[in-house]
Amino acid sequence: MPIGDLVTSDSDWEVERERLLSQRISDLGLSLEGTVLEKLVTQLYVELDQRGLTFRPPVYLSDQWGCPDGTPLIGVPFYLADPRLARIEEDFALEIESENDVMRFLRHEAGHAFNYAYRLHDRADWHETFGPYSRPYRDRYRSDPFTHQYVRHILGWYAQKHPDEDFAETFAVWLTPDVDWRREYEGWGALRKLEYVDRVMRDVGQEQPKVRELTDDDLPVAAMRYTVAEHYRDLDDPLPVSDPRIFDGDLRALFGKLAEMPEKERAGGFIKAHRREIVSRIAYWTGEPAAAVRKFVDLIAARADELELAVRGREASTLIELTAFGTAVVMNFRYTDDFTGERPGE
Repeated sequence: MPIGDLVTSDSDWEVERERLLSQRISDLGLSLEGTVLEKLVTQLYVELDQRGLTFRPPVYLSDQWGCPDGTPLIGVPFYLADPRLARIEEDFALEIESENDVMRFLRHEAGHAFNYAYRLHDRADWHETFGPYSRPYRDRYRSDPFTHQYVRHILGWYAQKHPDEDFAETFAVWLTPDVDWRREYEGWGALRKLEYVDRVMRDVGQEQPKVRELTDDDLPVAAMRYTVAEHYRDLDDPLPVSDPRIFDGDLRALFGKLAEMPEKERAGGFIKAHRREIVSRIAYWTGEPAAAVRKFVDLIAARADELELAVRGREASTLIELTAFGTAVVMNFRYTDDFTGERPGE
């Protein structure tokens, strides 16, 4: 289930939502203390202890998941500390992390923290196992869903993004309780990486690394002196689509003309009604953030309305075709930073 209790009456929610959006995040008094998130951080520390590791990466509320600038500090999204803010996040991303998701991300970020705390990425055997740490880091990357050289933990084949992510994902699988990683990854190239983590953690596990104090540069909530609305405005970049008519041929193939079957459901309304399901499926299969997929789905829904299209087939088959179409477009975006498939000069 999602983090927090999101139950609030609809009549009061809009007023409360606008009030929260207008407040500076630094003034909200957010804290890990007393939240479900605090319980999950404690669970992470228990898991580390069970693996014989003495280091406890400090966890704090920030704007997003991550270890800032290669430091062994774990930032988690501020909205996870307040169910009202989680509900606002859900408006933009359609979903918020479940408790299982949070644990998955905490284990992943702990992998980064251990890598940075002990500077494992400077070791020659780390480079030999995971690749060069200096490799350029790109938000969008090509992935091979069939390779056995990487573990599978976070959706979107995230271990393939960069050697640093490969290590963090491998650490997370190694750390997860009740996972028999030797059996699950038997015969995979990824098993060598898991055995490396197991061996190195035994070597360094009893050492206590030095960790610097948290500063405003790490962007804790106390330093987020901008409103909740400004936070989401900064994240709401427009899609790189100069002309949505590029999708007209695809939409006409998916749907029929409303004028020829006025009794049928309008295509734009159908897309909007199934928006959450379509976005979640495309985001799942592509690894692209739900917020970006949501904007694409909203764009094609609006264009379907302009074209006056209608659903001509069965709901299930239409959803399958629409999801396949969206997945193809979003995967092209991952590989080219372009939703249209065009290249410069074409």
